[in-house]
Amino acid sequence: MSKSPFQKPIEIKISTVVAVSAILHTSDCIALDAALRGMTGGVPDFFEGDLAVIDVGDLAPGSERIDWAGTIALLKKYRLNPVAVRNARPDMVEEIQALGLSIDTGRSDDAAPAAAPAPAAPAATAAPAPGPAPALIPGAAAPANTGTLIVDTPVRAGQRIYARGGDLIVMAVVNNGAEIIADGSIHVYNTLNGRALAGASGDASARIFALSMSPELVSIAGVYRTFEDGFPAEQAKQPAQIRLSGDKLDIQSVN
Repeated sequence: MSKSPFQKPIEIKISTVVAVSAILHTSDCIALDAALRGMTGGVPDFFEGDLAVIDVGDLAPGSERIDWAGTIALLKKYRLNPVAVRNARPDMVEEIQALGLSIDTGRSDDAAPAAAPAPAAPAATAAPAPGPAPALIPGAAAPANTGTLIVDTPVRAGQRIYARGGDLIVMAVVNNGAEIIADGSIHVYNTLNGRALAGASGDASARIFALSMSPELVSIAGVYRTFEDGFPAEQAKQPAQIRLSGDKLDIQSVN
């Protein structure tokens, strides 16, 4: 029974849901199992029930048939909850939907967003070719971001905060078991424990800053690193930044 006679039985509102992408490079469940085992290091709650979108766009067109039931069961074994499939071929759709997953028709993560063509500049006033991206500093928002979310209170274990379309600034401690996510950069003006995921929408220029760095896991644009054996001693509990360098994360002291 509703609390008020005037309350609607149901409301539909826009909600932000964060999901990881499980990008398959093979459909062999044995190989996938071995890769996930190595990735998680045997930690049973590594993914903590995260929602997952299975991306099959990197599979060769003539690759073997996908065992969808087996793949879904495998991901659930590692506490990932598949909810959709991205880049599915038309012949896959019926089986995918029969297993309760939806078809993600949005653009793939590595696709460039559509943009209106810029007018050509006169030759005499043509701008010089762009150089390397300028270094970000704590507190500065990337130009593409639409806003900055500021959190003044501690982020507790089990709590997840997501700064959609912008940077995230946390003025208090981020506790173990907490998760902070931003499409832009993350700035923690306190101790960073827990998990920090910057560039969640694929921005490889995003960075993670903290006055005291001691995270459980960090990720930038999907490239992640865990610290089961502790954070590197030279930067542990010190001011530091983390940036993406090629296909690995680079940890640097901030003086």
